[in-house]
Order: sequence, then structure tokens, then C-alpha cells
Amino acid sequence: MFAKYAYRRISLLCFMLFTLTVFTFSLNYLFPGELITNFSGEVNSSYAQTQALVEKYRIEDNIIVQYGAFMARMFEGDWGLSLSSGQPVLGHVKLLFPATLELCLYALTVAVIIGVPSGVIASAYHKKWPDKIINSLSLMGFSIPVFWLALLLIMVFCLGLGLFPMSGRIGLLYEIQPVTHFILIDIYLEGFPYGGASFWDAIHHLALPTTVLAMYPTTVLIRFTRDSMLDVLDQNYIKTARAKGLNRSQLILHHALRNALLPVIKQIGLQFSTLITLAMITEVIFSWPGLGRWLIESIYQRDYPAIQGGLLAVSFFVIIANMMSDLVHSLLDPIARNQAHGKI
Repeated sequence: MFAKYAYRRISLLCFMLFTLTVFTFSLNYLFPGELITNFSGEVNSSYAQTQALVEKYRIEDNIIVQYGAFMARMFEGDWGLSLSSGQPVLGHVKLLFPATLELCLYALTVAVIIGVPSGVIASAYHKKWPDKIINSLSLMGFSIPVFWLALLLIMVFCLGLGLFPMSGRIGLLYEIQPVTHFILIDIYLEGFPYGGASFWDAIHHLALPTTVLAMYPTTVLIRFTRDSMLDVLDQNYIKTARAKGLNRSQLILHHALRNALLPVIKQIGLQFSTLITLAMITEVIFSWPGLGRWLIESIYQRDYPAIQGGLLAVSFFVIIANMMSDLVHSLLDPIARNQAHGKI
């Protein structure tokens, strides 16, 4: 049963990826400027170089042949050259994407640690003062724009109190060899150099961007967990367990929590893909050297090959994250799997 469901989801994934590559390929014709420059990123090439590029990118052939050549280059790692730096676009993506992924993983971890327990507490004290306080705070956090919260935290904790740095991943005094390009992992692999001061400096740089980025998914998980718990607590088997004399903690921990967390797992995956897009704003404000900041700068600079490669990388990761969360949710929840097959 799950194998058939997984096959259908993988087929859908392949179709979505095909649509993504078609859209990315079509951007070469939608961007202004010369077509060969949009494909390759080569500027001011000689006549001989232009002819070689025309042959390489199959410009004189029909659109289907051009798309096939485009896909072949994508698999080979030839994503063209950045107009602003003259370096391969794929090299920029490999260098910068780990910083974005690291920030999103930490923000999601904070959101799960705070959001899920808060939602459980709010449902356990439904319509009482803990529920009202948590709902009010989550509504407030949901309503605050990301850029406004980022600027407010910088003004208070960086400029006012001087507790946190306002830009970068680590101080200029520390030289960390990039192995995985995840700053905390690289510090660990180097054995916590500088007496461990580099690790705490990296934590200080991570604190504010992680807090800002985690605000939205935290509020969503609070409300989603609360609603899911309330639905489960209203089921007949919970009422039966309550009638048998089980207290509130036993009902939640041993009976309601496991079933209530099943839809929350899928929501966590969806929030992770949302974080990728929200990270662009956060990276710009905190000068975080990630893929989102690079993509925004490429838009300002009209660096069309970089825009194309950045959109392809971000969209590909969002599709994969959504599909993986859906598969994990279906693996853990057979009811959802049966609904997908139309059996319920």
C-alpha cells in the first residue's frame, strides 16, 4: 500500500520538477538582452567565441533540442556564469546554500521546541488563562512583519544594548576552515579553536537571525498543534479514558499526544519550505552570506544567469522538502494514506 502511494508521489515529484525546469529554461527568453548571454553569462565575446556558444547551446535548433541541451548541461553542472562575478553559478549555489540551510534548520528547531509544547499547553488549558496568553502572544507574533521585527531587534539588542552582532556569521578575528560550510559543524571539526571563543561568537551571530526567522513558523505550529490537540481530545476514546479516572497529564501524554502530532509532522515540513523564502529577507537585513541574499543582490544587478540558477536551486529544494514531509506523514499515518487512495 505504501509502495503504491510512494510511487504516485514520486511520479508527481517528477512532473513538478519537469515543470520547474521548463519554467527555468523559458526564463532565457523572458529576460531582456541577448539570448546567448542569458544562457551562458558570457559578455563581450568575440565572433569565434559566439559561434562556439551558439553551437554549444544549440541556439539555431528548435526549442525542444535547446531544452534537451539545457537539461544535459544542468546534470553536468554547467549552469552558466554569473554576469557580476564571472564565476560559475553552480559554484555560488554550492558555497552559499549551506548557510541558508543552516539558518533554516536552527529556526525550525526553535519553532518546534517552542511551538509544539506551547500548543499542547494551550489545548490542555482550553479557554483558561494559559490558553488566552499563548493565543494572544501567537497572534501578536503572527502579525509582526519579518523585516520590522528584524530591525526592531537590531535597534534594541545590537545598537542599544550591544549584546549581539548585527551582521555576518562569525567575527573577523576568527579563521575557520570551511569544510561543510555549516559554521558550527566546521568549528566542531576544527576542535573548537581559540579556546571555544569562536563557537560562542558564532552562536551570538546566529541568535537574532534565528529568532526572527523562527517567529512565523512558531506561531503557526502553536495554533496548529492546539487545534489538532483539541480535535483529538474531543474524540470518544479520550472521553472514555477520562471517564475511567485518568487525569489530564495521562490523557495528553499517553493517549492524545501521539495522534495529535501526526498532522503536525506534515505542517513542520511545510513550514521548512516556507522558511527558505522568509530567509531571503532575513539574510538581507542581517547580511547573512546565504543563497537568499545572493539571489536578491542578483535581482538588483540584473544578473540573469544567477537569478535563473538561484530560483532553480530554491524551488527544487522547496519541492523536495514538501514531498518528503508528505511521504513521512503518510508513512506514519495510514488514515491519510487511505484517504489519498479514496478508501475513506
